[in-house]
Amino acid sequence: MTPEERAELEAILGHHFQRPEELDRALTHRSHRQSSQGTDNERLEFLGDRVLGLIASEHLCRSFPDWDSGQLSKGLARVVSATSLHAAAKKLKLGHFLRLGPGEEKTGGRDKKRLLADAYEAILAAIYLDAGLAAASAFLRRTVLDPALSGHGEGLERADHKSALQEWLQQRARSPVEYRIRSESGPEHQKVFEVEVWHGGERLSASTGRSKKEAEQQAASAALEILEARDIPRLP
Repeated sequence: MTPEERAELEAILGHHFQRPEELDRALTHRSHRQSSQGTDNERLEFLGDRVLGLIASEHLCRSFPDWDSGQLSKGLARVVSATSLHAAAKKLKLGHFLRLGPGEEKTGGRDKKRLLADAYEAILAAIYLDAGLAAASAFLRRTVLDPALSGHGEGLERADHKSALQEWLQQRARSPVEYRIRSESGPEHQKVFEVEVWHGGERLSASTGRSKKEAEQQAASAALEILEARDIPRLP
């Protein structure tokens, strides 16, 4: 990374590194041909995941003192999901600064969801090692927590089964599901919707709800349980 590129990224991140080697390491994917053990970002990603969980958990506890542990767990899962971190990484343009090997470069590594989410965690760890927990906390609040809580956490404590199902399928390179409305019944002010989840020409699940969203969420939860059960390897 040139001094100009480092200055540009530091301005985007809002943090000037006293130890620039930490930033270089956070941006180096294991596929980079010049990498050797300990010089890619995997160890930083491991540390960043723990720093992320600590800071986000404390922030949610302080922001929502009335939430129970179940609500906090669901809120935390939503805030620190790969989808959330990928969105933050895209806004920070981390993909532009990554150091990738030829294979990852050719296959669009700079835009891969999991790769960018890992890079975000590595950057968080680099800031933590460079300047401590307060600096890491300020970066996380500015780039992830504040945007996520801008609506006062509305709906954050509720499980997003559709996103969970989508991520499960994407991680296994499987095609997305299709949601089909099977029926609508009841008066206009008290409708009941029945929604089916289809995948690969098969109906996985169906559920009803007072709204399309509610029915879809419940059907997605049931579909994910079915797929996870099928994915468990059988014992010999």
